Amino acid sequence: MFLELIAVFIAGFAGAGVMMLLSKLTGGNLPRWMVPVGAGIAMLGTAISSEYSWYDRTAQALPEGFVVAQSVESRALWRPWTFAVPMIDRFVAVDQGNLRPNDQTDGLYLADLYFFGRWRPVQSVEVMVDCPGGRRADPALGDGSPPIWRDVGAEDPILKSVCQGV
Repeated sequence: MFLELIAVFIAGFAGAGVMMLLSKLTGGNLPRWMVPVGAGIAMLGTAISSEYSWYDRTAQALPEGFVVAQSVESRALWRPWTFAVPMIDRFVAVDQGNLRPNDQTDGLYLADLYFFGRWRPVQSVEVMVDCPGGRRADPALGDGSPPIWRDVGAEDPILKSVCQGV
């Protein structure tokens, strides 16, 4: 986050410098207010670029064996450009390299899910997946109580990612 802030400030200085250079090349014919406008446009462009490239940078940096199961696009009023091109600000990755089969039931696996979010710490959760049954047991209360099974169907992205990794 700190490095992105530094990048935005550097872009602002560069944008102001470009406008000052253009003003100099045109013999001072550009209005003086163009310098801060150029800085602001450069800063906004850098921030937008950083927001949109976060998902690709993070997904490509995942360790081997991790697969993105699902991504979530967002739109926000304070980011009006996201209505034209939605931004991915969170996703779920499955650690396919660490799937643990159940010794007593065929097709039942324990999988580690990792939840990534822009400006949020990574969270991990263990889930049980029943590949033949098309169901998933999400963590219920975290107190050791029996899992609560949900029929999610074969099209569930987490179920597909776990069962393809087997």
